[in-house]
Amino acid sequence: MVAPVGLEVTAVTELPRVRGKITASAPLAPLVWFKSGGAAEWLFEPADAEDLAAFLRDLDPPVPVMGLGLGSNMIVRDGGVPGVVVRLGKAFAAVEQRHATTLRCGGGASGILVSSKARDAGIAGVEFLRSIPGTVGGFVRMNGGAYGREVKDVLVECEVVLRSGEQRTLALADLGYTYRHSALPDGAIVLSATFRGQAGDPAAIQAEMDRIAAAREESQPLRSKTGGSTFKNPEGHKAWALIDAAGCRGLRRGDAQVSEKHCNFLLNLGNASSAEIEALGEDVRAKVKALSGVALEWEIQRVGLPADGASENCIGVDK
Repeated sequence: MVAPVGLEVTAVTELPRVRGKITASAPLAPLVWFKSGGAAEWLFEPADAEDLAAFLRDLDPPVPVMGLGLGSNMIVRDGGVPGVVVRLGKAFAAVEQRHATTLRCGGGASGILVSSKARDAGIAGVEFLRSIPGTVGGFVRMNGGAYGREVKDVLVECEVVLRSGEQRTLALADLGYTYRHSALPDGAIVLSATFRGQAGDPAAIQAEMDRIAAAREESQPLRSKTGGSTFKNPEGHKAWALIDAAGCRGLRRGDAQVSEKHCNFLLNLGNASSAEIEALGEDVRAKVKALSGVALEWEIQRVGLPADGASENCIGVDK
């Protein structure tokens, strides 16, 4: 979703009929990990894939659409998100074993659920999904990864509904995966994904999941209001090390702080605005650039409009 500078965002007054739930001026702060930001102009929770496809087909084409999963890895700006935010509920969270080593996972399923179902089925190789704080839709779009593996290493195909309402199955090669990026078009919503692992012992799989969980608990501020990993690792560098070397550990703007436990995480210590969190991130980028010459790239997605209503570039993701 993009709102270029100088473009006036017009209100959406008419929407197609739906079988699911649609809410006007829906607060998004309770739905995202940072617990900050404005409202969605409309929040749509479809009843099923057909409900979503029909809605997108009949929705006025200029209206922007953004997918929302667990709300991790995202800053919702204080002016809210224009257009329609789509949130996939329980109807999209099923995980089913298809063959000996493959699982078909709904776009609304969490990484924890996928890895647990894989363990129960004796499918190894997807344990790393246990550590990705999001839903299948989000980490398929962003090529989510951790502990040396990425979604591209296990994805067979995914089913999506395009902004036009067309449903399509895309193979791994169609997604154009690079580091934390895919070629999925704006407004496309991931309905499901098929992952392939290899045969494994459930006890050994559980042991690996436990190792990953313990490593995350030790190194990351998991019990804080955060958005997860903030910046991409530049080639040949670790983002956290560059941030630490630039003296940013513990840096603050109001209630926004660079985590002292893992300095590639930003925290909302209480009542930080999204503007403060994003500005703190820009402070970090400037300090790292000044010291090392490396320009950090945001991994966290920043969506919506600033509080004053002025248009800025916006990015829509399924996370």
